[in-house]
Amino acid sequence: MTDITMDRAHRPDALARARQNLLGQPIPRIEGPAKVTGTATYAYEGAPDGIAYAVIVGAPIGSGRVTAIDTATAEALPGVIAVIHDDPRIVTGGSNSQAQAHSDTDTIFHYGQPVAIVVAEDQAVARDAAKRVVVHAEPGADRFDAGAQPVQRDHGIGFLPAIDIGDLDAALERAEVTLDRHYTTPVHFPAALEPHASTVRWDDGKLTVRTSNQVIGSASATIATALGIDKGDVRVLAPFVGGGFGGKTGVGPEVILAAIAAERIGRPVKVALPRAQTAYLVHHRSATTQRVRIGADRDGRITAFAHEGVAAQNDDASFLEPIPFGSLPLYAGENRRFRTDLVRVDLPATGAVRAPGEAIGSFAVECAMDELAVQLGLDPIALRRINEPRVDPVNGKPFSTRRLVDCYDEGARRFGWDARQKRREGNWLIGHGMAAALRGNFTVKAEARVRLDTDGRAIVECDMTDIGTGTYTILAQTAGEMLGLPIDRVEVRIGDSDLPASAGSGGSFGAGSACSATVLACEDIITELARRMNAAPEDLVLQDGCVTAGGRSVALADLIRGESIVATGKTGPGAETKRTSQASHGAHFVEVAVHAVTGEVRVRRMLGVFDIGRVLNAKTAASQLIGGMIWGLSYALGEAAEVDTRNGHFVNPDFGEYHVAVHADVPPIEVHFIEEIDDHANPVGAKGVGELGISGAGAAVANAIHDATGVRVRDFPVTLDKLLAGLPNL
Repeated sequence: MTDITMDRAHRPDALARARQNLLGQPIPRIEGPAKVTGTATYAYEGAPDGIAYAVIVGAPIGSGRVTAIDTATAEALPGVIAVIHDDPRIVTGGSNSQAQAHSDTDTIFHYGQPVAIVVAEDQAVARDAAKRVVVHAEPGADRFDAGAQPVQRDHGIGFLPAIDIGDLDAALERAEVTLDRHYTTPVHFPAALEPHASTVRWDDGKLTVRTSNQVIGSASATIATALGIDKGDVRVLAPFVGGGFGGKTGVGPEVILAAIAAERIGRPVKVALPRAQTAYLVHHRSATTQRVRIGADRDGRITAFAHEGVAAQNDDASFLEPIPFGSLPLYAGENRRFRTDLVRVDLPATGAVRAPGEAIGSFAVECAMDELAVQLGLDPIALRRINEPRVDPVNGKPFSTRRLVDCYDEGARRFGWDARQKRREGNWLIGHGMAAALRGNFTVKAEARVRLDTDGRAIVECDMTDIGTGTYTILAQTAGEMLGLPIDRVEVRIGDSDLPASAGSGGSFGAGSACSATVLACEDIITELARRMNAAPEDLVLQDGCVTAGGRSVALADLIRGESIVATGKTGPGAETKRTSQASHGAHFVEVAVHAVTGEVRVRRMLGVFDIGRVLNAKTAASQLIGGMIWGLSYALGEAAEVDTRNGHFVNPDFGEYHVAVHADVPPIEVHFIEEIDDHANPVGAKGVGELGISGAGAAVANAIHDATGVRVRDFPVTLDKLLAGLPNL
């Protein structure tokens, strides 16, 4: 077993010598045929013998205490098997990121919080019965309006502490040019296509959960803790996951309730959350208020930079949206302040949604930089170049790799930035905008097992998940590259908690970590192959299923001699992670048309250039970035969950009213790469992709709208009603 912690910059020798030419290639997803033919089954598909169906009953008020639950009418309905509300393990919290039992099981933290579960012979009966359960409750404080709650500065939650460097206030006073702006973002839902669903069953005291989950290794531990059983008695399966966006990184309360129900009735149980209920049982991104202050000289050099915000959380969860996370290393400036304050509310838990911090913090910072460029009479790219830091301005660490200026230059060239013209085409006002993108890079613990079988085929195994990101394909490419095998000679097995523990899909660390563990396992296999060839590992050439050394070429199947070679690779963070500042970078460019009469906005073009270290698969990486860019567009123009501050309900909890971008909203999108392998990041040299594309994309749209109209909207999304007030003056 090879075990590497990143104590030094490391590029495995065998990877540098590889000749199969698989990594980086735009190979189609190897599981694609299974998905389009329907043979790739998801969490709710299939019906084990004796299956029963479960529906969750939620709290009828937004805060207070449950006083009684009347189940008689529901239990009398034909087809109802059980109505369960008396099990102390019932998850009353509703924090999707950390399902747990509570000692105070009567407290209501938010509307729709699980208080019971109905189990029936079919789903329709279960839904009907759930409506007949009567929950009696007495109201509480009813803190539903985040803007009306006191702001807590010393709250002690979240992973990003407040940062103060230098004397910000004095620097702002001395600055020749200052900018002080406030921005707001609304509640956002992680609206994955596949619903939050699970099929659970007990066999001889052991629980099997087939679920839609992004990180199944930690899921098994969470489930075991919540149910009071041993982790070894829980197996979690998630071979195919239809999107997650952070909402499936933890274990939802529906999983625990379904397990309790299956144990109670002695039969397998299925549960799937309806869209409206998902809004209450799955964490969402907090609404925020943000303030950006910048001080600069007249040439545009920033001397003071502050990004401060306020985010919300309920009393039952400890996550706090890290609003300035992407701003920390983005621009130079010796006097700096970053902080996120807290308001407590009686709403469902807020949690990590795709690119926590960067996705919405970039709205404020990148729009503020655009406003400063206008104030100074500078091109927005020129302002950013002037303030490109040489080292991380927060901690002084060197950057592992940073090609952000190259992203500006290449993006501007491809987009035709210097030739752009603000113009009018009939009633359509045409404008252009750009923004920077940044997503912090992380290395996490990951293991992978690789077996070279007697027929010369390789099998890669780990508990990673594929949430539509291409995990199956990039793991196959990695092993094939290392072992000199065509892609169809590599099998990938993932999505099973019984397999070696990997990173899971979240935080943009899954691909780099899992592929690095795979590389290290393959290095051990190559060492064994070299021994059998009586050669040094560095003298081996592996290509097209053959091993060549010293003028002799042998087929892998012949060299294995009837006995498989198995190796495990393990990687994790080390001194190198602490020594360098690591991030993925990019630049967005957008053209919009705004109707001068109606305020309608049409995005005509989007282009992004990105620095993500090694590109593992050009097609899947581009797909991830395009998805993020579309979501940034969607955030900029439409997405907003509205809270009824009278009762704690979401006014628009489903796809009928929560407006996500659809095909007609999305223009042609181009994605290009500035590739530099980052040996400091991990052994495979890849940095995070999945969350980078959303960072800055919405701000580029907003900046383009301002360029077209002269109207600056700071309360997102930029809907036509907010534009109309400014348009008559054009």
